[in-house]
Amino acid sequence: MFAFPVVAGFAIGAVFGVVGLLSGFCLMSSLRDWWAHDDGRKIRSYALAVAVAVVGTQFIAGAGIVEIAKSLYLQPSFSAPLIFVGGLLFGLGMVLSNGCASRALVLLGKGNLRSLVVIAIIGVTAQMTLKGLLAPMRLSILQWTQTTPGVNSLPSLFGTLGLPDATARVVATLIVGVALLVFALSHRAFRRSPGQLAAGLVMGLLVIAGWLTTGWLGADEFDPIPVASLTFVSPAADTLQFIMLSTGMTLNFGIALVAGVFVGSLLTALLTGRFEFEGYTSARHTGRSMAGAALMGIGGAMAYGCSIGQGLTGVSTLALPSFVAAAGIFAGAAVAIRGLALRPVFATQ
Repeated sequence: MFAFPVVAGFAIGAVFGVVGLLSGFCLMSSLRDWWAHDDGRKIRSYALAVAVAVVGTQFIAGAGIVEIAKSLYLQPSFSAPLIFVGGLLFGLGMVLSNGCASRALVLLGKGNLRSLVVIAIIGVTAQMTLKGLLAPMRLSILQWTQTTPGVNSLPSLFGTLGLPDATARVVATLIVGVALLVFALSHRAFRRSPGQLAAGLVMGLLVIAGWLTTGWLGADEFDPIPVASLTFVSPAADTLQFIMLSTGMTLNFGIALVAGVFVGSLLTALLTGRFEFEGYTSARHTGRSMAGAALMGIGGAMAYGCSIGQGLTGVSTLALPSFVAAAGIFAGAAVAIRGLALRPVFATQ
């Protein structure tokens, strides 16, 4: 019988797959539409998701329901340079591959064979960076550059001003949440897009559901599991390893989440007539996509997350390293989308 976190992880992933396919929820396509096509609806959906995730996560943390301090995002020591460069590489990679790790999973469910290549390369290169050939380099850079600052989150930063912990959490939550909500809801076209509104709301709620699953409902003091929520780079690596070497391994929340996204997207594609096999259009297109996937795997491992894992879930904890990672992802995407460096080299035609 499957443990509750595995079942819940699969269910959360399935909802993510359904919503992701129907709405096109993806940071890369959001930024591309916003910067290249002057269409800001999807980026507002992403901002709404972050706002909902921040408010909900901080509420359950402040109420003592989930100890998000146990998550990897709020570790006392971290390397800002490593995390930023990792985010930068991930941002570049998601543009070159035309989608982030979560988007690749969603598109795989609708028959996009390019996404199968992308997910496989992300899994391999992430595992190489976390535990394989590139791990010594990553660990060396981490040791050289990591620091243990007195604060590691926005609430703790406000706490240095003399605010009580609860007040500091509320103030930080209001500042970030209100800013994101104003950005999202001040856009008339977004307010008139019920699908994008619903997608942002649901994705934010899924982050909260992930925290509740691993940190409260599925918590077991005799068999503790990491406190985590939505993220896809490390789980993609774990899923690939589980598929190849399942003997001696156990299913966990992350692997179930990945499987759920694929199944949710697949069923939605079949039921709506969207399933169609797709492949690469040229050798250059293939090379660009593979290079992007490798950058996402390496960068995601260095940054401890992806556009969902850090940009959505990590930011929901208000951890300072997550803001650093998100800044790197946005910077990398800006360089690639605006064609300042890599696009002329990896042009598809």
